[in-house]
Amino acid sequence: MRGDVITDGDSERLARAALSRAVGSDKPGISVEVAHRGAAAVWADLRHRHPDVDPEDDLRLLARLGGRIVCPGDSEWPDALDVLGRMSAATQAEPGEPLALWVHGSGNLGQLCERAVAVVGSRAATAYGTTVAADLASGLADRGWTVVSGAAFGIDAAAHRGALAAGGPTIAVLAGGVDVAYPRAHADLLGRIRENGLLLSEAPPGSLPYRGRFLTRNRIIAGLTRGTVLVEAGHRSGALNTARHARGLGRVVMAVPGPVTSALSVGCHRLLRTHREQTVLVTDAAEVCEEIGVIGELAGYSPAPTGLRDGLSELVRRLLDVMPARASVGAAVLAERVGERPQTVQALMGPLVAEGLVELRADGYRLTALGRAPSATNGS
Repeated sequence: MRGDVITDGDSERLARAALSRAVGSDKPGISVEVAHRGAAAVWADLRHRHPDVDPEDDLRLLARLGGRIVCPGDSEWPDALDVLGRMSAATQAEPGEPLALWVHGSGNLGQLCERAVAVVGSRAATAYGTTVAADLASGLADRGWTVVSGAAFGIDAAAHRGALAAGGPTIAVLAGGVDVAYPRAHADLLGRIRENGLLLSEAPPGSLPYRGRFLTRNRIIAGLTRGTVLVEAGHRSGALNTARHARGLGRVVMAVPGPVTSALSVGCHRLLRTHREQTVLVTDAAEVCEEIGVIGELAGYSPAPTGLRDGLSELVRRLLDVMPARASVGAAVLAERVGERPQTVQALMGPLVAEGLVELRADGYRLTALGRAPSATNGS
């Protein structure tokens, strides 16, 4: 079901639209005041300071785009965001529940957020990071999850594209208006997201993104989802802010490890060390689902590949382990090394030579290249 129809007499909805233009949801305390007094009463007190704000103009513009406004209490409003209001009321320090969400796209926001996961990370991502993000998102989409991200360069874009490639829905939470293509290079990507999911923002149409909005919109990314996956993040990456919000909201925080030499994985590794009880290491979509899915969504691990030695008896494996690859030794020496009778060891040599694992030389036996191959379980 789409967002409810706006009417001139709907003072609360018009007031929320007006306040999001005049004040912004990102102002700490505004959502608490609105929850306590009502949007219409708050707007009545502030309206004289903002004579140029006309919420009906914004709503008409949004309607021409094919979008809609979704407010708390609407059938499409995601209940997962309610916790933002409670957190803001408790701390009075951070922006709380959005006054409204300006939405453009074919999906139903509430339904899409029933199984949603955030995939975020560095803008200056490596090929490793973008590959992992796209594979994760594709695997999550295949499993019926909505992928939520911020449409930025790097990991965000890779996550959106991975979900789209799998035919799944994805949500882009924007720092500017839903009609503002930012970054401009992602205009086509944003169009695909709109057709297969949603663009949404707490800023009204025409709003330009600025640094503060990139940070405050991160709480919405974290709030809409059951968990946040961090794929590559530098020491001061904005994606760490999303992880912080997710942790504060009691959502699952997951991090993908990277090369220890990579500056773009420092943030992931730091999370895994400094918040080890609240951060889970994940490497693929199955592991993500195991953390945030319903009971029974367990990651299946492929069995280790079978090695040449894996079908051999324990005694034969021990013989191969003590047999040299360069020099040659007799059966008596091998028997002493494994603590068996020489006759027992001698009886095993013929089959091992026939299998190509051992080579018979004039002065004894030695391993072949084939015999030097380790077992798949070696060292486990």
